[in-house]
Amino acid sequence: MTKEKRISIANLLVLLGLLLMLVMAVLPLFLHHLEGKESMCWTYAAGAFIVLAARLLGYDNDGSLRVKRLHRILIFSGLLYCASAAVMFIPDMSKNWIAFLLAGLVLQIYASWMIDKEVKKNEK
Repeated sequence: MTKEKRISIANLLVLLGLLLMLVMAVLPLFLHHLEGKESMCWTYAAGAFIVLAARLLGYDNDGSLRVKRLHRILIFSGLLYCASAAVMFIPDMSKNWIAFLLAGLVLQIYASWMIDKEVKKNEK
């Protein structure tokens, strides 16, 4: 499998996982009377693990040291998503999953923005 194909598959998996997480995180906010919240937690966890697996699959070992570090930050962001999924299943800490989700989101936004900036800078 070529590097470009592996990265494009990883990007599609990240998109799928993030969409699953988004739907399962927002759905209970709008529909309070929904039953089967445990199945929503499992679906959210599946999305988080898909994101982590895709980040590991799409890890780009080429490039500058800064780009490699930024890719590791994206992997850590996936780990934070998995931690938020794990916290969802702890009864006393059922609301703390949002903190892990937001921390992963901030890291993902920063790393994605900086990777794009670094790649454009290296191309010049």
